[in-house]
Amino acid sequence: MNTLLLLGLGGQEIILIALVVLLFFGGRKIPEMMRGLGKGVKSFKDGMNGITEPVEETDKAEK
Repeated sequence: MNTLLLLGLGGQEIILIALVVLLFFGGRKIPEMMRGLGKGVKSFKDGMNGITEPVEETDKAEK
């Protein structure tokens, strides 16, 4: 929610965006889209963890 506040979006704007998304994609497609978004975020986080682990191992080896 803090991210939305940083973007300057209020409650009315969020409701308007949700209604437009509902009109474009329909109620049946939204859960499928959210599932895909969740998988994408998980994949991104796994990728970031894969990058930081070798860096941490290198730092430990240098000490």
